Amino acid sequence: MQIISGTAVAEKVLEECRREIAELAALGRKPGLAVVLVGDDPASRAYVRSKDKKCRDLGLHSVKLELPATTTQDELMAHVHALNNDPAIHGILVQSPPPKHIDEAAIVRAIDPAKDVDGFHPVNVAKLALEDPTGFVPCTPLGCQRLLIEAGIETSGSHAVVVGRSMIVGKPMALLLMAKGKGGDATVTVTHSRTRDLAAITRTADIIIAAIGRPHFIKAEQVKEGAVVIDVGNQPRGRSHHRKGLQACRRRRLR
Repeated sequence: MQIISGTAVAEKVLEECRREIAELAALGRKPGLAVVLVGDDPASRAYVRSKDKKCRDLGLHSVKLELPATTTQDELMAHVHALNNDPAIHGILVQSPPPKHIDEAAIVRAIDPAKDVDGFHPVNVAKLALEDPTGFVPCTPLGCQRLLIEAGIETSGSHAVVVGRSMIVGKPMALLLMAKGKGGDATVTVTHSRTRDLAAITRTADIIIAAIGRPHFIKAEQVKEGAVVIDVGNQPRGRSHHRKGLQACRRRRLR
């Protein structure tokens, strides 16, 4: 069994970011990211702090906007519009999940697509489907694809099975794997919790992306020998578990 280190790939990506940020700084430009948190959920608050710290470590202009749980829909919309119009801000993240009284879908649609670094705005979803490289792509599926590329896994012509159909991971992952070019050109099957005889499908896969949000959902006997398995990290609350990263990517040779 070969373990592919997500940590090593992450460090490589971060180093690329540092170089690009330094190049922009030399031109008098500083990318800015705003992270908006509504409420006082401890896990979300800790996650926002970690994002803010990483941005500052990389040399980005970081804005951390922490709002009380009593913030109204209109008040949050006003903050989003202000960030849309702020020339120092190039990316906006609104931490999920917000309080129950907030219409999250409306907030996502209010973000300028050119600043929607989560890649959830309908414009960016459409660009991904159209293979338009000017759009933003959700980070977890993009990270999965990067792991496959860095590990030298041949996706072209491979049968990839995506377990999960969320707009955060499953659906964009399928689109990336189907797209023409490096890290794509795969034949993709999308499965989910309602799929009949899931094991029969996963045992035919050359690549499995497990993004169902349930620990131990895919068992060893459901994976054929030599298949590549990427297990998307799972945590109990909200979207942050998808951003947190990948627990493991492994090429399994079952005995």
